Amino acid sequence: MRYLVRERLFDFKDDFWVTDAHGDRVFFVDAKMLSLHHTLVLSDASGRKLASIKHKLLTFTDAMDIEHDGRVVATVHKAVFSPLHHRAVVDLHDDGGGRLEAVGDLIDKEFEVRDGHRVLARISRKWFRLRDTYGVDVAPGENEPLMICIAVCLDRIHHDEEERHG
Repeated sequence: MRYLVRERLFDFKDDFWVTDAHGDRVFFVDAKMLSLHHTLVLSDASGRKLASIKHKLLTFTDAMDIEHDGRVVATVHKAVFSPLHHRAVVDLHDDGGGRLEAVGDLIDKEFEVRDGHRVLARISRKWFRLRDTYGVDVAPGENEPLMICIAVCLDRIHHDEEERHG
């Protein structure tokens, strides 16, 4: 399933909808900009809370936690060393843990979220002609809300890097 996501989610204070390829509203993102951790809450179309994204403070590398039911289920980190590609790692905290990898070109918003050699999601700006939007194409059977949250975290990490380097 492919979703349309607005870029640079932490740059604005408005809530917004994530839509599917047909334009149907699927997920609602509630920006809690006044909170200490710059929290985003992802809900389904009926208003049921699916996850929260919180920027971790005081970390060596950029890191963001994804929470579900009050527990951290994943942490997205920018890779410290990544000479050939932009790279981030996603530490999973549920179901025995594990680690995913996001590799690609974050400037052009073209990358894949992988579990080993298996692609769980592709994120691309090229699929849509709308400014400041990108698509998240989630592989069948994968956790769609988690993949949307990972894409949001990657966008924020890239935005933070842009601010630091002008």
